Amino acid sequence: MVLVTKRDFIISVLLLSLAACGGSSSGPTPVSSPTPVPGATVVAVVYYDENGNGRADADEVIRVPDVEVTIGGRSAKSETATGRAVVTGVPTGAQTVTVKVDTLPPFYAAEAAVQVQVPTPDGAQTMVGLTLAIAGNQPNVYMAFGDSITRGDGSGTGGYPTRLQGRLAAFFGGAVVVNKGADATNSAEGVERIRRQVIGQRPAYTLIMYGTNDWNAPQCQDNPACETVGNLRTIIKTVKTFGSLPVIATIAPTDPTQNPPARNQWIASVN
Repeated sequence: MVLVTKRDFIISVLLLSLAACGGSSSGPTPVSSPTPVPGATVVAVVYYDENGNGRADADEVIRVPDVEVTIGGRSAKSETATGRAVVTGVPTGAQTVTVKVDTLPPFYAAEAAVQVQVPTPDGAQTMVGLTLAIAGNQPNVYMAFGDSITRGDGSGTGGYPTRLQGRLAAFFGGAVVVNKGADATNSAEGVERIRRQVIGQRPAYTLIMYGTNDWNAPQCQDNPACETVGNLRTIIKTVKTFGSLPVIATIAPTDPTQNPPARNQWIASVN
């Protein structure tokens, strides 16, 4: 028979009690719940205010993504296609809705700051308008202006304008790209064409891709600057005169298997 002293008995009881109460170091570690962010959630929608009237009309469907919206010191970026910026932890009371200017797409400008009372009603969205300085031109219309590369000769799919329209529609929620590429033209002929095209189409944006064919002019082959830079400046000036926003591309290189190396060297030097 094993004799158990009073001291040993007391120690055994204490150890068993600690184990039963979770006092053992081998027991499970309590999991703490995440601390909720104080304040309310406000949903802002960044949109293109086409007519500049300060409100989102039913036919104004363009939503602008990747814009940083700040409400009461809390910020979030607007989503692709929906333009929604879900701002959490906004303090209650009257708050000002602003956008971070350096996150706006090129040429866009923010309208006057919006005031919102927090918390907002369930399901409410605060509309945040942006404008473009496009005079009387057509919102969401992009004119692709250039030579056969723009026209899409040899591509089988209509060149880059077709794909660009799909990407713009997916990004902003809608867009129309008008293809005004002309085969075998150079930048000097672009100068002659631009006024007629920009007046006829009235695009918000004019996408300019000219210069590849300028190398064909004998006076240009040994002179990288040639007349190309001056012609492109004239095209840009004309576009801006009619309130369209110019976007100029670098000169596209040619197929090296079909052209002498000097041609792409010239293009690289101009770019």
